[in-house]
Amino acid sequence: MKDPTEYVVTSELFSRYEKNPILTSAEWPYRANAVFNAGATRFKDETILLVRVENMSGFSHLTIARSKDGKTNWKINDHPALEPQPDIHPEEIWGIEDPRIMYLKEKKEYAITYTAYSYGGPLVSLATTEDFQHFNKMGSIMPPEDKDASLLPYKFNDRWALIHRPVPIYRAPSGHIWISYSPDLKHWGDHKIILKAREGGWWDADKIGIGPPPIETDEGWLIIYHGVKRTASGSLYRLGLVLLDLENPEKVLHRSNEWVFGPRMIYERIGDVPSVTFPCGAVLDKTRNELLLYYGAADTSICLAIGKIDDILEYILLCPRG
Repeated sequence: MKDPTEYVVTSELFSRYEKNPILTSAEWPYRANAVFNAGATRFKDETILLVRVENMSGFSHLTIARSKDGKTNWKINDHPALEPQPDIHPEEIWGIEDPRIMYLKEKKEYAITYTAYSYGGPLVSLATTEDFQHFNKMGSIMPPEDKDASLLPYKFNDRWALIHRPVPIYRAPSGHIWISYSPDLKHWGDHKIILKAREGGWWDADKIGIGPPPIETDEGWLIIYHGVKRTASGSLYRLGLVLLDLENPEKVLHRSNEWVFGPRMIYERIGDVPSVTFPCGAVLDKTRNELLLYYGAADTSICLAIGKIDDILEYILLCPRG
């Protein structure tokens, strides 16, 4: 273990895939403005991305792309997997977006938390699937404004846990990361802040939110989160790290003071929303010691960054406690 006072070069934790972007609207089998912010998981020896697709009217839906190695030869479905259904789910009137995928071991199914855009603002909705062909929409589980949500894979004290980001509009910094609990995935309570956006000149001083779902490691739940800082030319979306206690995910063990990944390349700087790196999915390849991080670049394309999980954990364990 390194001396905790030793300087760590955080820019080397994640390397951009040399063939970025890995998916753009140009490859799409039907007309689309942009593809970005994809949930990710492994299923039947394939990496599945549940991709946010923005159509030419400005509304988003979710479509599946598959790859054997999670990097190349993507096969894209020629139709959406999940579309807005405002006649059944009025909270989806302005589209659905930004999915996170978590396998629930007890239920033996995948839970997809996503943002539904309602008349009252964005809120958290939930769908489940066993095969990524048939989906069961369970409707909204958090009122607006709320987004950036993921379930944890199993229960704590016989209750499911949801990490999410409600946003009060009257206070800045206004976006903190919360945890809530439910016995049945429908009724939620015991809401608590577990990580606060910082104030002042910090890179994550405006609002923060979870990126991919929590990643279970021997050291704790690894959280890759985005932080937003407003600048004279707009908002910057960059990524930091948090480690939560395995048995009590309300407890923050370590948090990075520095961002570890942020917009630098032209495809991250220029797009529909410039200077954004925004991951919703990651896949841990234990045999290669690799964490594959799938992120939306400038709300326009999907890119891949790769890190060594041992290096990432070594770094976060050197970061300040709590």
